[in-house]
Amino acid sequence: MSAWSNRVIYMVERRCLPLALLAVVLAGCGSTGDGSVGIGSGQSPDPVAPDFAIAYTKGPLFDKNNKVQQRADLRDPRRFNVGTDLFVRDRASPSAVERNVTIGQTKGTGDVMGVQISQDGKRVLFAMRGPFDPTKNMDNQPTWAIWEYEIATDTLHRLIAADITAAAGNDVSPYYLPDGRIVFSSTRQRQAKAILLDEGKPQFDAQDEDGRQTTYVLHVMDADGSNLHQVSFNQSDDFGPTVLDSGRVLFSRWNHAGAVNGIDLYTMNPDGSDLQLLYGRHSHLTGTNNTEVEFVGAHEMMDGKIMAILRPFTQPDFGGAIAIIDTPHFVENNQALTTAAGMSGPAQVDATPLQVRTDAVPSKGGRFSSAFPLWDGTGRVLASWSICRLAEPDPADATKTIFVPCTDAKLADPMAVAAPPLYGIWMYDPVTQTQQPVVTGAEGVLIGDIVAAQPRKPSANIPDKVPGVDVDADLVAEGVGILNIRSAYDIDGTASANIAAIADPQLTAAAQRPARFLRVEKAVAIPDDKLVDLNNTAFGPDRSQGMREIVAYAPIEPDGSVRVKVPANVPLAVSILDANGRRITPRHLNWIQVVPGQELKCNGCHASTTNFSHGRSDTFAAAYAGAAGTGVPFPNTRPAFSPDVGETMAETRTRVENQIADKDLLTQLICPPKRSIDPSVNLLYCDAWTDPAVRAPDAAFAYDYATLKTTAPVTDSNCLSNWSASCRIVISYEAIIHPLWGTPRQTLDPMTQAVLSDHTCNQGGCHSPVNAMAAAAVPAGQLDLSDGPSADEPTQFNSYRELLFGDNAQVLVNGALQDQQVQIGTDAMGNPIFAPVGVGATMNAAGARASNAFFAKFDAGGSHAGWMTTAELRLVAEWLDIGAQYCDNPFAMKGCPLN
Repeated sequence: MSAWSNRVIYMVERRCLPLALLAVVLAGCGSTGDGSVGIGSGQSPDPVAPDFAIAYTKGPLFDKNNKVQQRADLRDPRRFNVGTDLFVRDRASPSAVERNVTIGQTKGTGDVMGVQISQDGKRVLFAMRGPFDPTKNMDNQPTWAIWEYEIATDTLHRLIAADITAAAGNDVSPYYLPDGRIVFSSTRQRQAKAILLDEGKPQFDAQDEDGRQTTYVLHVMDADGSNLHQVSFNQSDDFGPTVLDSGRVLFSRWNHAGAVNGIDLYTMNPDGSDLQLLYGRHSHLTGTNNTEVEFVGAHEMMDGKIMAILRPFTQPDFGGAIAIIDTPHFVENNQALTTAAGMSGPAQVDATPLQVRTDAVPSKGGRFSSAFPLWDGTGRVLASWSICRLAEPDPADATKTIFVPCTDAKLADPMAVAAPPLYGIWMYDPVTQTQQPVVTGAEGVLIGDIVAAQPRKPSANIPDKVPGVDVDADLVAEGVGILNIRSAYDIDGTASANIAAIADPQLTAAAQRPARFLRVEKAVAIPDDKLVDLNNTAFGPDRSQGMREIVAYAPIEPDGSVRVKVPANVPLAVSILDANGRRITPRHLNWIQVVPGQELKCNGCHASTTNFSHGRSDTFAAAYAGAAGTGVPFPNTRPAFSPDVGETMAETRTRVENQIADKDLLTQLICPPKRSIDPSVNLLYCDAWTDPAVRAPDAAFAYDYATLKTTAPVTDSNCLSNWSASCRIVISYEAIIHPLWGTPRQTLDPMTQAVLSDHTCNQGGCHSPVNAMAAAAVPAGQLDLSDGPSADEPTQFNSYRELLFGDNAQVLVNGALQDQQVQIGTDAMGNPIFAPVGVGATMNAAGARASNAFFAKFDAGGSHAGWMTTAELRLVAEWLDIGAQYCDNPFAMKGCPLN
């Protein structure tokens, strides 16, 4: 008996289930001897019988303890559905003989998932683990590995032959590339671990942004398992890759930076270059009754549209609805591409007329766990589908449970309870609107992935970039790519200002330009707590922001453009800054990447107040046309920078500078001998553009870490003068920020050296609980910046809590500090009721501009003007802008609280 039948008594009504919807003619159905739903009387035994094989996974729904094996959360890829195998039938027909092709390897206690087919229809690719070892815990079970089955010869082999190499990571979701290589999702993190060594950290398995498990990212290897390397660099998971007709890789990406939390569809070249959002960033609330859905199990159809499963993160039935998405014309359900201007959508349509719900309510139309569109011109879809059934008390014995078909009347009952899913394999034909059974479902059995061994025309092949041929070999050697932003004033394809006027030095001085610098940030990989067990207090006030390091700064040219080197093979985010080095754009909440030698181009920025997506090259036309003509200088600029038509100022400047072979000769162009394409860890401004014949150039300035009296936050002192791809700005509170409050800020008599004034932040008489005479005193402004742990949170410094968290005001009573109390009412007896007086936080982890109350005190005319240097204020600003983390390095010896 099945696992479920050991727990309840069940029955299925001996009649056809009410699945005919919207004039759809579905297969008849009835009850089989084992309680499963089978083919009803009068049904043709071979309703489809196409001449190609099918392969699918099948295993027990329940484990030996009668618990559901399949994990219901898409964000948790860890699973071991013991007893799941790969099955093959020579025809997509109920009468075809089913054979288990992996039983010899799994011994009936393994697991199989991620089944795909080669484009010639001759080989099946899948992930498999096992056999299960009952003497070991789940962490020590066999890892997932990529296997291949050849249909004609009935042979099976693991692609990575060496056991040690195969066991070095969990490899899932394989797919054939057109050149015979394999793209797959893996926890190996090959290139990311190499970068960790460059950062002076040990190699470790980075955890996803939820801290649930090791992150799965995309890798590529040869068909024999050699030349294995990482091609995607996400902080959460990338999985389910397939290949489009164009040769680009389509996959699902879990974006979870900050408050973002959704699985979208992305594409990129097989070498990881040209990563772009394909669809779905702002289309998640498109499920039943506007509930949230994710986009998984995607396949391209013959017309270029995408078929995908829409389901929530957590679904007890493990399925959802099949949708057809018009990605050739849309990036969101109601946002068309520039090439489809005027189309209003929706981009998503149901693939079948079944009334499939995507919420937690029992679904009259059943649910789909996978779908495989055929490429034979018929539009047919092979799918794993579960009928709708309800579990009810047996009218004859209330202690027992029966399963009954869903009806409108039964579904109207708010107490209706769904029965366990009963997935079978079905062929849906949109022309005849019929859905016919291929493999009937059985109680306690889960049929998941399904593919048809049907040949399709080969996809285009996109070869990897060759250094010196396709990309700059010097950039590859440096381990960098180039980020090219056309204009920071281009917001979703609309100019936020008159770009031509802002770019004209005669009309707009540098001080009047909003966008002055670009900050490039990198996500900090977080290890498993078995390696470093971080306390939540190691992060900022909002752990969802994670930890970030700063990797580079670059000046923004007058037209808002910037073209600068950035580290390759790391997850990056960017921010636009004002002249003070403070972020003026929303925090970047999705990760971009470049591969060595790649130049990543984007038109501009994105408005956080809209639901427009901009992570796809054909989403918006550029708002900025660039230079009006070749050889015609930008208005009122130095003639030395002669543009080509359509170039931005950054493109012109970097091109002209590159033509000067001797770096020292760059002084010809007024600015210091550093090419503008080379970033810096410092904020450096020099007016390279203003024509002296028009007016005097704007004054140069620098916010330089070298001027700090405290420790500079760079991992290598060489970075202060010579930037490289491994340079990192790491700002932890205890080591970098807190020492600012104790830095001496005294004015001395030049003759006697007597202290005329002392503005040291946390000394007596200022932001300290004692005065200059060491007597108790109320800290100035109710802000205590003294040393030592906080009474509210002992793992954090007192000053950190005082700056970023609300507190109680204090007063001096009989020589001692006490919380200030205020009467807020009286009790029933007329006695006064007191409550402490609250004091708001001085700073805000949302960023420097959200902390204006702090910075205004140091501005001209402020009460603290001149007490901190511009370099110090820049340091505080960038720390706030990246989330005000308490710790920015999990391996720091100081200031990173551990459990």
